[in-house]
Amino acid sequence: MLPKSLQNVIDEFSKLPGIGPKTAARLAFFLLARPQSATESLGQAVLGLTENLRYCKECYNIAESELCLVCQDERRSRQLIAVVEEPLDVIALEKAGGFGGLYHVLGGAISPIDGIGPEQLRINQLLERLEKSAVEEIILATDPDFEGEATAAYIKDKLTKLGVVAKVTRIARGLPVGSNIEYADEVTIKRSLEGRRDY
Repeated sequence: MLPKSLQNVIDEFSKLPGIGPKTAARLAFFLLARPQSATESLGQAVLGLTENLRYCKECYNIAESELCLVCQDERRSRQLIAVVEEPLDVIALEKAGGFGGLYHVLGGAISPIDGIGPEQLRINQLLERLEKSAVEEIILATDPDFEGEATAAYIKDKLTKLGVVAKVTRIARGLPVGSNIEYADEVTIKRSLEGRRDY
């Protein structure tokens, strides 16, 4: 019932994560109602994603040049690397503040169900990077789910065998600020107790 060009836009929006057919149709009709210059501006911005962005050659974060902004920053500690799954994790850690080291983006987590093994991740690149530099601490900042835990354990094992890093740590997990203990699950409470520190 819709013109083909409009249906094509709806179909493409529907392929995006979290966008169903109704939301896709609303977005398409919203764009249709906007001035042509605004729609063209959006189109140019989307094209710029593939034309202007690449992966940092050092940490594999998103970058516009060979090195990302974090790796270019001379004020960052070169002795501290946080290993994360995706570039979105870098954004989350940077927004939180307080971390002054570098990152290494794996490009996912080990997930046999999805056919993702260690070979599909940038673990070998991390090991090569550590052999070339004097890193004192690696922070394993993968997600606290099954895949993230498996990935962290695999990397820890590899690092232990290589012996290239003095200290390997894992991000703390537990109760979020503002939550109630009575509503937390057993695993969260257990991890909160295990991760306790001096007060």
